Amino acid sequence: MTRINRITHMEALFDKSEEVVRRLDQALKDFAALQPAIAELEAYYTSAQWRKDFEADEAGKLPKDLKRGVLSEDGVWNLLSDYGRLKEIVCEKQEK
Repeated sequence: MTRINRITHMEALFDKSEEVVRRLDQALKDFAALQPAIAELEAYYTSAQWRKDFEADEAGKLPKDLKRGVLSEDGVWNLLSDYGRLKEIVCEKQEK
């Protein structure tokens, strides 16, 4: 590998690494800012109101074109589980 090729290769690695680190830094900030929304979503999901909304959907009482992924038991559960798993990873890394 020539000097020019080596420097060009290393520059490409530097640029890629810099971009990924910048995006991860922003993603971690976004993730931290998400906590209040996750708390509100979890409170709703575990409430009697969610159950009533779920039952209304099952009974066909909601408009067909209403976006209602939040009434998907698995969808919300998976999101909350994924959030908890990622939060553990982030917190573990911060403790080190």
